[in-house]
Amino acid sequence: MIEATSCGGVVIFRGKILVLYKNYRNKYEGWVLPKGTVEEGEDYKETALREVKEETGVTASIIKYVGKSQYTFSTPQDTVEKDVHWYLMMADSYYSKPQREEYFVDSGYYKFYEAYHLLKFSNEKQILEKAYGEYLDLKRGNLWGSKKYF
Repeated sequence: MIEATSCGGVVIFRGKILVLYKNYRNKYEGWVLPKGTVEEGEDYKETALREVKEETGVTASIIKYVGKSQYTFSTPQDTVEKDVHWYLMMADSYYSKPQREEYFVDSGYYKFYEAYHLLKFSNEKQILEKAYGEYLDLKRGNLWGSKKYF
């Protein structure tokens, strides 16, 4: 058993959520949230921001920690148990550019219900629901986008 840790973001701009479409040799296809592996010397926030920037080209700010998802998958060599730490983030524009080297072929901002139905994995759908609820709470309190929240 190999233990792995990743960090990612639910990135929102003007109420819409950033998602990526991955197509790996037609074996792995689907819409996902941006995330990636923690590198040596990085804290979780740094990893989340770096991965969002690398995979989508988006410069985002962390608003708050949303939670952790866990899943297990098998490789030919071993079983991997992965923890993913998620952050609610705010983007500075609608710009995004999928990282081709990681087999991302499309990216964009979608309304909540569209993003929810596009996402391939149920654990990412759960994180999206939680993060979007937090976003709506902040928006209702006029705290979304105000610098006093950071």
